[in-house]
Amino acid sequence: MTLTFAIGDIHGCLSELEDMLGQVEAYADGGHVVFVGDYVDRGPDSRGVVERIMAGPRRQGWRWTTLKGNHEDMLVRAHDNGGAEMVTWLENGGHETLQSFGGELPEAVVDWCRALASIHVDQYRVFVHAGVDEALPLEAQNDHDLIWKRYRGAETGYFWGRHLCHGHTPVSGNPQTFDNRTNVDAGCVFGGALACAVFDDDRPEGPIEFLRVPALVPPEDRR
Repeated sequence: MTLTFAIGDIHGCLSELEDMLGQVEAYADGGHVVFVGDYVDRGPDSRGVVERIMAGPRRQGWRWTTLKGNHEDMLVRAHDNGGAEMVTWLENGGHETLQSFGGELPEAVVDWCRALASIHVDQYRVFVHAGVDEALPLEAQNDHDLIWKRYRGAETGYFWGRHLCHGHTPVSGNPQTFDNRTNVDAGCVFGGALACAVFDDDRPEGPIEFLRVPALVPPEDRR
C-alpha cells in the first residue's frame, strides 16, 4: 500500500508544520506529500515555512508536491506590479510575511512561488488549492478557479470520476469530506488546526484518516 498525505493551508505556522511532518513520517516509512498552498501570510513565520518546504524531505522514501495558493499568487503579483496589488497583499497578511523576511522578499522565494503548479492529478484524485470548474475539461482548467474558487457548504460534483482535495476555505478547525470532495483547510492561523488527509493510493475513495495539529498559539497572541 502506498499513501498520499494532503496538508492544508499553513500560513506561516512553522511549529504546527514541523509537528505535522513528524506525524506524517511516523505514520509511514515513505509516501507522497501534497501541500495544497498558502504557505505565507498572516502567521508568525512565513519565512521559516517557505524555507522548510523549499528544502524538501529530510528522509529517503518521500516525495513532495507543492501547489500554489492564492496567497502565493498575491505575493507574486504584489512583487511584480506594486501599487494596488501590493496594497491588497499587505492587507491580507503580507505585512507579516515581509516582517518575517526582514522587510524584503528574496528573488529566489518570489521565483519559487511563481513556479508552483496549480493542480496535481493522480489516478483517483485531483489536488488543487481552491476548486475546479467542471464545465471545462480537466486538462483545460484555469488558474483563477484552481487558486481562488470558493465552495460554500456541502457542494460536491463528478470531478471527472476522481476525488477532489483542496484547501482555501477554512472549515471549523476540522477537515471535512463531502461525498467525493475533501477540504483540508482547518484554519490553523485562525486558531483551528493544521490538517492532513491520508489517502490510500490503491483505493478510489476519500481519505482513510485525518491527521490534525491544533494551533499552538491563539491568533490574538501571534502578533
